[in-house]
Amino acid sequence: QVQLVESGGGLVQAGGSLRLSCAASGILFGFNVIAWYRQAPGKQRELVARVSSGGSTNYADSVKGRFTISRDNAKNTAYLQMNSLKPEDTAVYYCNTLPPQRVGFIDYWGQGTQVTVSA
Repeated sequence: QVQLVESGGGLVQAGGSLRLSCAASGILFGFNVIAWYRQAPGKQRELVARVSSGGSTNYADSVKGRFTISRDNAKNTAYLQMNSLKPEDTAVYYCNTLPPQRVGFIDYWGQGTQVTVSA
C-alpha cells in the first residue's frame, strides 16, 4: 500500500533554512514525477516544486531561486531544500506524485510536516 512519510519541518526564523525529506513506499518511485505541495491555514493546497524521473525540475514562482527539489531513486526518497525562508512559506508541506496517488476514488496524502517561519 502507498505510504508517504514527510519529515524535517520545524520552526525557523525568516532567512533560515530547512531540509525536508519524504520516504515513499508502495509506489513505483523511480517512474513517477515527485512533487512537494504545501497548504497554509485557510488556503488551498498548492504545488511548490516537482522533479521528473529524469531529474528535470520546476518551481512555483514564489519559491524559485530559494527552494531546491531533489530525489534519490535508490532510496525512494525525495528532498526539498528550503533557503531564505519567509513567513509566507509557513504551511504544512506534503510530498506526493504528480498527479497525486489515489486510493480508490480519493487522493492519498501523508501526514505532512509543519514548517513555521517567524518574522
